[in-house]
Amino acid sequence: MDTATKNLENDHELILRLIEVIVKMTRADNFNIAHFEKAAYIIRNFADGFHHSKEENIFFPMLAKRGFPTRQGPVAVMIHEHTEGRDLVKKMSEAIDQFKEGDSSAKEVIFYNALEYCKLLGSHISKENNILFRMADNALSDSDQLQLLSDFGDIEKSKRNEDLKRECIASIGEFELVYE
Repeated sequence: MDTATKNLENDHELILRLIEVIVKMTRADNFNIAHFEKAAYIIRNFADGFHHSKEENIFFPMLAKRGFPTRQGPVAVMIHEHTEGRDLVKKMSEAIDQFKEGDSSAKEVIFYNALEYCKLLGSHISKENNILFRMADNALSDSDQLQLLSDFGDIEKSKRNEDLKRECIASIGEFELVYE
């Protein structure tokens, strides 16, 4: 049976590919601001707007119904880390704008926030995949899993989100070719 956690882990695979590319982008000889802009776009719209939305609006509330506290413990940590990630991406985006306005020193701020985001998300995904999701699999009934998958499907099947995911997969694939 497909599970909600496997669905979220599938998103994680794409996000992990993105953060691997972002790290390579910070080490590349040629700095391409448009690539950092696109990476920030993917983070804001896919990792946060699509994936974290599924977790925060559907998955975590179901876990709360099954007794997982939301003010402390693993769910609270995950929500806090989502907020930290948003702050890092905001700072990265602001530095991108500054760089585009002629402030060459903003490049280091872009790199710093991009790398901090990658470090945070790598650790975050590991905690979700290896701890929280395994706990959830033990706590959720088959009926819960089916409900979550149905709710995720409603989000995923919207034309906007189908197009977004396709666009993000293509962009990450292009980045992987450029930053081998």
